[in-house]
Amino acid sequence: MDIVVVVRQLADLVEELEVNDEGTDIDRDFVKFVANEWDEAALEEALCLKEAVGGTVTVVALDEPDVDQTLYAAAAKGADRVVKLTGHDPDGWVRTRERAARVATWLRDQHPDVVLTGVQAADDLDGQMAGVVAAYLGWPHAAVVVVVEPAGNELTVTQELGGGTVATSTLAMPAVLGIQAARQAPRYAPISRIRQAQQSTTIEEVEIDEPAIGAVASVRRLFPPPSRGGAEMLEGSAAEVADKIVEILRARGLVRA
Repeated sequence: MDIVVVVRQLADLVEELEVNDEGTDIDRDFVKFVANEWDEAALEEALCLKEAVGGTVTVVALDEPDVDQTLYAAAAKGADRVVKLTGHDPDGWVRTRERAARVATWLRDQHPDVVLTGVQAADDLDGQMAGVVAAYLGWPHAAVVVVVEPAGNELTVTQELGGGTVATSTLAMPAVLGIQAARQAPRYAPISRIRQAQQSTTIEEVEIDEPAIGAVASVRRLFPPPSRGGAEMLEGSAAEVADKIVEILRARGLVRA
């Protein structure tokens, strides 16, 4: 089975994020970037599939800050091939439709059996990546996938839908899947193994021409939530504090009598 995993870089949310001078993006100059956690789950599921049925795992990413480290870590975990797509601004934010179009352009010449990617990302919570890649390729797709079972030329996938509902579907291959969770926690690659991968692994670089994606939504303004002031601390006994809460609620018209 030929499996491709699409991964992306995100600003580390542990870092303090600042808005750039134009007010259209975060300031990326002093931010550390890390792999998207849902893509890590997709990679783990791909590696588990490889171990179960054989085949190869290829990891592909756009050229983004710190992406080489993510690709080397994927190789250290067991990926057979790592690819970096170039031809865009590596320091800017890439919209999901453009990202999907670039990946789909590369995929057309690869002929994989299945493409896995994270169901969403911190900067793409609507989870469009898998569906848009599939649309560009004309392949079937499924999102919020938690179980993948290959059988012949088909995949049986289990999806975790809203309200605790679970659905099982069968898709013809090739297909694109948005992975919600892998069958086990993503494996850890120690620093020593990543360093070995850096010495033995070649990151393939492929330039992709700017795709025609049509009209897309643009960010007009990005800003932190406005400060509303501090919290008011109520002091006194439990009964006194309760009385003060009732007074506040009455003053604001939230309770009657």
